[in-house]
Amino acid sequence: MQDPNELFQFETDTRLQDVQASVLVVALGGFIDAGHTQKLLAEHLLEAHESTVVASFDVDQLLDYRGRRPVMVFDRNHWASYADPSLLLHRVVDREGVPFLLLAGPEPDYQWARMTEAVIRLIRALGVTLTVTVHGIPMAVPHTRPLGVTCHGTNADLVPDNDPTFGSVQVPGSFASLLEYRLGEVGLDALGFAVHVPHYLGQTEFADAAVLGLERLRNATGLDLDATSLAVAAGRGRAEITRQMEESEEVAAVVHALERQYDTYLEGLRKRSLLATDLSDLPTADEIGAEFEAFLKDVTDDGPGDAGGATGRGV
Repeated sequence: MQDPNELFQFETDTRLQDVQASVLVVALGGFIDAGHTQKLLAEHLLEAHESTVVASFDVDQLLDYRGRRPVMVFDRNHWASYADPSLLLHRVVDREGVPFLLLAGPEPDYQWARMTEAVIRLIRALGVTLTVTVHGIPMAVPHTRPLGVTCHGTNADLVPDNDPTFGSVQVPGSFASLLEYRLGEVGLDALGFAVHVPHYLGQTEFADAAVLGLERLRNATGLDLDATSLAVAAGRGRAEITRQMEESEEVAAVVHALERQYDTYLEGLRKRSLLATDLSDLPTADEIGAEFEAFLKDVTDDGPGDAGGATGRGV
């Protein structure tokens, strides 16, 4: 393995002792992020709190540019701009002045083993004692009921009273998942929250999921994080979804069917997790997808004006 220390460089002359923090939030995307949950949360943390860049990573060694081409703007007769990708470690300060770290940017395409070791070295150098991830996963649940969360961690003490949604399953790997796994191997604490996003809203910016992720992040770390603008965006998103439902009987009928099945399962399981039992009777994504095709097109075509709500951009 090449030297992991050569993957990053510090962007400040401040002594490492002065930029230390006990919490690291990792937001590097992955195989899936339903509702753009992680993206919305990371953007909100940087917009709502004071932050500085501590370190940057050499993306030329980590990214497949042809696999996900950066955006460029052509203006009449010349190239006007280039969306230069960046993978940065930020030092963010909560409302009480307590610092934490946020690693944000595109998920590495290459050198996962080396990148994992680089992050672990930064964690040790900067005094991090808990690493946290938040993202969204699509579920056959209605948006009108409380969202669920699948919790996972490097030891059982980090997820007390956890009622698992899943048993043992095989899933495509992600860098964040591998990082959590490696942290557990070396005895470092890591915790993750996968928010259950209604799969018919999985391609939109569903801010309700980001709000719940922020709440779980606050509870797990004790950080005093501002949720105001994210909550406002979530309210706007719910209003837009309601408007769309009122304009389409088919859409409303599908949501109401999900509500009835959700309530039936919840009652039958005596308030245990809805998805702790067989989902074979729930409608599939293909069945609901046909009903919601026009709905999602209308929602995503509204543009980015209400970023964070259901009117956000699709992927």
